[in-house]
Amino acid sequence: MKWIKLISTTLLLAGAVQAANRPNFIMMMCDDMGYGDVGFNGHPYVQTPHLDKLAADGANLTHFYSIGPVCSPTRVSLVTGRHHYRMGVFSANRAHLPKEEYTIARMLKSKGYTTGHFGKWHMGTLSREISPKGKGRKPELNYAPPWERDYDHSFVTEVAVKTWNPTEGRQAPNNFYYEDGVVTTENLRGGSSRIIMDRVIPFIDQAVESDTPFLSVIWFNAPHKDVEAGPDYLKRYEGFGGAAHYFGCISEVDDQVGRLRAELERLGVADNTVIFFTSDNGPLGGVLKSKETYGKSKNRLTGNSGGFTGGKRDATEGGVRVPGLACWPGQIEPGSVIDVPMSVLDYLPTLAGALEVELPQDRVLDGENVLPILRGKKQVHDKSIPFRYENDAWIVKGKMKLMIQSPTDPSKDRMFDLSTDKTEADNVLKHYPEQAAEMRKELLAFLDSAKYSHAGREYGTDFRPVEEWHALGMLSRKMKKKAKEEQ
Repeated sequence: MKWIKLISTTLLLAGAVQAANRPNFIMMMCDDMGYGDVGFNGHPYVQTPHLDKLAADGANLTHFYSIGPVCSPTRVSLVTGRHHYRMGVFSANRAHLPKEEYTIARMLKSKGYTTGHFGKWHMGTLSREISPKGKGRKPELNYAPPWERDYDHSFVTEVAVKTWNPTEGRQAPNNFYYEDGVVTTENLRGGSSRIIMDRVIPFIDQAVESDTPFLSVIWFNAPHKDVEAGPDYLKRYEGFGGAAHYFGCISEVDDQVGRLRAELERLGVADNTVIFFTSDNGPLGGVLKSKETYGKSKNRLTGNSGGFTGGKRDATEGGVRVPGLACWPGQIEPGSVIDVPMSVLDYLPTLAGALEVELPQDRVLDGENVLPILRGKKQVHDKSIPFRYENDAWIVKGKMKLMIQSPTDPSKDRMFDLSTDKTEADNVLKHYPEQAAEMRKELLAFLDSAKYSHAGREYGTDFRPVEEWHALGMLSRKMKKKAKEEQ
């Protein structure tokens, strides 16, 4: 009997050690925040001390991509590690997160984690009957709520809400808050970021109390329009005109990040909690202006792409180059600045690598495990990073970027050296013809692979008709107009 007791004790101790070695994961994302909309990337006016501290405690990822230049594509790419075109999520409010996809939430639940999603959802409808986007969203067909996608707890809206008093305004009709699948009207006044964090913190408290590792996905609404800041935040930015609302709602996000980190410290789990922060696409707005210029304008959409060309809905860097932070105690050297290209596609394989999860072999992953890069042990992202939106396809390999518009005609191809050309002004393709040809071949192979996935072949079925595929060079003006209307 003694040896049985000894074995039991050993197993219990081994289980306790294993639980202690399973870090908690917090994955935060803002909505329409530009690369330059934060202090840690050099904004001279926006006050983000808590996010700046997060960067100082971990790594600022200075070459980080959202994958989609609009929101829904990035979101499904993030949770699956697979490009959004594989799932038919060609643009915002299109298609949904298929139930057949293997996601971060599903992976972590299989490892004993409790899972929660808080804030914007935007990966399908939350009701079979209605959608804030109307009947054209096909709510029955695209019903894919978090409570049916491996989340134990959720507090979500289908699409964006006003950043202050979110149940009001033009985006409020039929855009309900669902808490664990039930419409709620409790505690929905004031800042949308604070309202979200009011649900996050009890979820984390309960997980810690029950000694359960947790995944908390926190997708803020700010600074997506309609942009409105509360009175206290407007006071912080007096003299900035309409921009005070934009800056103010970002500061509210920052305050809630600080609140969250203080709670992790209070609970004693800060050193065992991994935090990621990014944005779903580039900003709406223009170039950075002086305080005097801002003060003369009522415009609230004053996003800053950090000097990169373009913004939301653009194939240029300003549409997809976004803020990126990673804080991983014991793994990432505090104060790291990492300029290796990475993207939201890397989250799932990185977490899988850290937890030694064996990933499904029946489907293609487009991201890779970047933990060696985050640790400073490696300086190269092995996989090229593919992009596809409207009538453009492009690929980033190292610091080179190739953009194409036709699968057969390379005459309109463009190539940029991102290490020296921040604004993509100099087409250097003629200087690198062999590299361009190889990258074009790789990009077309990705598109063929994505088409195969889109048809549902990896799910073992013909999931979608081939005619629904957005072939490169075949996106009509009518479809382009429809895609933009769906924003």
